[in-house]
Amino acid sequence: MARRLGSTEKELEALERGDLSDFEPSWRAALEFAESVTPTRGHPTDEVFSRVSEYWTAAQIVEITAVITLFNYFNRFATALRIPPTM
Repeated sequence: MARRLGSTEKELEALERGDLSDFEPSWRAALEFAESVTPTRGHPTDEVFSRVSEYWTAAQIVEITAVITLFNYFNRFATALRIPPTM
């Protein structure tokens, strides 16, 4: 899906390595927010939330959060049903 929406192979490889350094600051903040929300079941640190708020409006943060949590839901659902990930 990321490829269809314009992500480059370089970006996807960087994400796979966990290297966000080449991303624009706004996207790096959004990706760090996703990394913070996912393992904590929706509890990003104040520092991460503050950083994402520097670049995105409240409405945009709601949309970013909706995408993050929706995909977390799909992943938990699929894992519980033992549905393997697809590429």
